[in-house]
Amino acid sequence: MLQRAVSQAVDTITAALAIMRDPLDPDELIGRAQRRTGLVDFGSTPFDEPLQNLLTRWDAVRFLSNLLRLREEEKRAPQILEQRVERPIFIAGLPRSGTTFLHSLLAQDRTNLVPRVWQLIHPYPPDEPSAGPDLRPRRVARQLRMFGMLAPDFRRMHPIDASSPQECSEITAHVFASLRFDTTYHVPSYRRWLDETGHLDAYRFHKRFLQHLQHQAAVAGHWVLKCPDHIFALGALRAVYPDAGVVFVHRDPLAVLLSVARLTEVLRRPFTRRVDKLEIGRQDSDRWLAAAELMIEAADQERFEEPILHIHYLDLVRDPLGTVATLYRHFGRVLDASAGARISRLVEEKPNGGYGARRSQLEEYGLDPVAERERYARYMERFGIRPEQQTVSARSLKSPAGARVGAIG
Repeated sequence: MLQRAVSQAVDTITAALAIMRDPLDPDELIGRAQRRTGLVDFGSTPFDEPLQNLLTRWDAVRFLSNLLRLREEEKRAPQILEQRVERPIFIAGLPRSGTTFLHSLLAQDRTNLVPRVWQLIHPYPPDEPSAGPDLRPRRVARQLRMFGMLAPDFRRMHPIDASSPQECSEITAHVFASLRFDTTYHVPSYRRWLDETGHLDAYRFHKRFLQHLQHQAAVAGHWVLKCPDHIFALGALRAVYPDAGVVFVHRDPLAVLLSVARLTEVLRRPFTRRVDKLEIGRQDSDRWLAAAELMIEAADQERFEEPILHIHYLDLVRDPLGTVATLYRHFGRVLDASAGARISRLVEEKPNGGYGARRSQLEEYGLDPVAERERYARYMERFGIRPEQQTVSARSLKSPAGARVGAIG
């Protein structure tokens, strides 16, 4: 789950600490974005209603500014919207199940296009002539360091840098239709609105955003994309990308819940007055149980052009290169030797994906391991998921030691 709140360090720490302190009017945010860019035309992408439902000051101005810039670039180069996004691969699954690790491995193949953190924060350089180097990655690196000051535990739980592959939730956030907001902020009405509205407009914009990145890409390639939230939008994904390949990564739900609840807490703390750990536990358990049921439904119905590929977390961490080779064979692609060598080097440099170990207990978030195991039993049985013994809580084992969370997210 990742990377949802990283780009929220875009403005300044001062602005960050002011989040949700004062109500804002959407017209004020729109005007601020127009003044920042000197542009006025947003195009036809709908965002008024979701912005009204969200109404957080935080990075709304940046998203609106980017919308203005995208529209301006389309006026200058209408061929941007003629870019063909063909046979993209979408990685999904429960959060903290290895989807980020798999995405990072696939990014080592230079024939794959992946959206980078810096690209999704600043999809275009400043609109002014410059003969110097592109400073966007360096600027985002500074912003990530600032976010590290706000949430010091985040980098240990989810290590990324400006050039890391980024989640698609950061793209759909531009039109304020992203579950990334539901993770970082406590705005129950927003989640209800998004569930009722659906994701089709957001995924149409998602493709449009990729067309802009592809238009600027130095080499051609196929997109490899990742976000646990794709599970909730498979119908929209299929409608916009009918030739998409889909990968589900599966992991013991107890390990998932233990890790994702802690990550939600870490992401939410800088942006709200009060964090309720018990509420986080209930919210995450219910949300991802619903996602597990949606994965079962998708696997049973098989509505995509190619069968969904199912990968198990334990297999991925045991044999990363072999898992990637399996993925390539499944989608009729060839993994060349140079890409394989780069993947092996990454695994050697970061054998645990760069993640730090941590001790925690499910009971901290009001979750009972036995009850959660029962709730997720159908999901585990359907996909043959093996339990990870280290995720059982200390209280359940009557042991003084805490349970160690799996490292790779």
